[in-house]
Amino acid sequence: MSGTFVGMPAFPKAAHEAVHDQTLRGNLRHATHTIRGKRAKAVAEVSDWDALRDAGARIKDHTLRHLDRYLVQLEESVTAAGGVVHWAADADEANRIVAELVKATGESEVVKVKSMATQEIGLNEALEAEGIRAYETDLAELIVQLGKDRPSHILVPAIHRNRGEIRDIFRREMSEWGRPAPEGLTDTPAELAEAARLHLREKFLRAKVGISGANFMVADTGTLVVVESEGNGRMCLTLPETLISVVGIEKVVPTWQDLEVYLQTLPRSSTAERMNPYTSMWTGTTDGDGPQVFHLVLLDNGRTDTLADEVGRQALRCIRCSACLNVCPVYERAGGHAYGSVYPGPIGAILSPQLRGTASEIDASLPYASSLCGACYEVCPVAIDIPEVLVHLRERVVQGGQVIKGGNKVVLKPAKGHAAERAAMRAAGWAFARPGALRTGQRLASRTRRLHPRSLPGPGKAWSDTRDLPAVPPEPFRDWWKRTNGGKDGAK
Repeated sequence: MSGTFVGMPAFPKAAHEAVHDQTLRGNLRHATHTIRGKRAKAVAEVSDWDALRDAGARIKDHTLRHLDRYLVQLEESVTAAGGVVHWAADADEANRIVAELVKATGESEVVKVKSMATQEIGLNEALEAEGIRAYETDLAELIVQLGKDRPSHILVPAIHRNRGEIRDIFRREMSEWGRPAPEGLTDTPAELAEAARLHLREKFLRAKVGISGANFMVADTGTLVVVESEGNGRMCLTLPETLISVVGIEKVVPTWQDLEVYLQTLPRSSTAERMNPYTSMWTGTTDGDGPQVFHLVLLDNGRTDTLADEVGRQALRCIRCSACLNVCPVYERAGGHAYGSVYPGPIGAILSPQLRGTASEIDASLPYASSLCGACYEVCPVAIDIPEVLVHLRERVVQGGQVIKGGNKVVLKPAKGHAAERAAMRAAGWAFARPGALRTGQRLASRTRRLHPRSLPGPGKAWSDTRDLPAVPPEPFRDWWKRTNGGKDGAK
């Protein structure tokens, strides 16, 4: 992944700063509670939601098991339809391919559809280094770009901004990027939307090159799919002469019948709508209709390494609905920037450390950015067991071990700062492997229970300051079981 966000402090430090920002917390609380309430109603309308959820998971798992076959089929279908397919092993290669394709057109500016993949690889920055200016056209992405900010939510990148802040950004920055904001612009949603519409319209009509991602790619026809709510994406997909799509290899589905499942679950899980207002699909090129040149850049960037992990690979099922963010108590309080990635929230906590590795301080801390409450798993439309993967990645951080990196087996060293945790786990393992020692330790703990502290010392003090330590029972369970004949004697 791009190093754009790497170098940030570890999650606990970044989150500590965020939780003291009352405006940020108010914005997040209002937005996430509103979205998740609407989502719950939209999902409740579907009587077979659990069956759709299971189908979505099974389709993804099947496709990932046979990813090599479906990607080759996709390439053949796109090529037969008039498109050109490029393969990018990492962010640098993808950025180089896109920059060369844009320069080959002779253009120095592009319009962009909202795309997580291009943010992941830092495409805008790479194009700027080549003298090419990229204009974001999604309203929230426009706000982030004008504000020289970073996205903080998968679905609503500017969720951390309120209307007053957006108005100020438009007034201050729009003139530097094109048409200025109207005089006397207020913070009413209609006026803000109209200001963005006027600002972007001239770019749509002028641009010769469009860049997009895709929510899905259908292998048997070579069709790409983008779902959105504003219509700006469709302008980018239809008006330019050249269209370049950068898409992660995990976005492929085998058939249109498989696609049908996700077109039911994605809108309800993301925007709480029965269907997306704009569902744009294109297959290669068509004479006299839409872009006449189409390039598809298939992006790996750590995905095949993730696929090699039998536990962690389920993160590749993700359809970027953001439902897990909207129910996460940690995200609601810390916000998206603390995750140091374009993928914030619970899904980012398991996806970023796998795509980027756990060598950096921020990535090693992400698996701990969770209370393991399980709310994320309950709302995931493709049944990703995020808590399971979080625990799996915590083990990797603490213990190290063999992983796949760049297609090769490498052995990770245990991360720094976890010596006490490793020692505690080794001690627990030693005791559980020796029943006599475990029994003696339990009896000793019971007999000295009056001497136990009410709070933990050292780093544990922060935990016990807001929680009661569990009381040690008067006698171990095994002793109680033996004394009461398994509870049959009725004794306490």
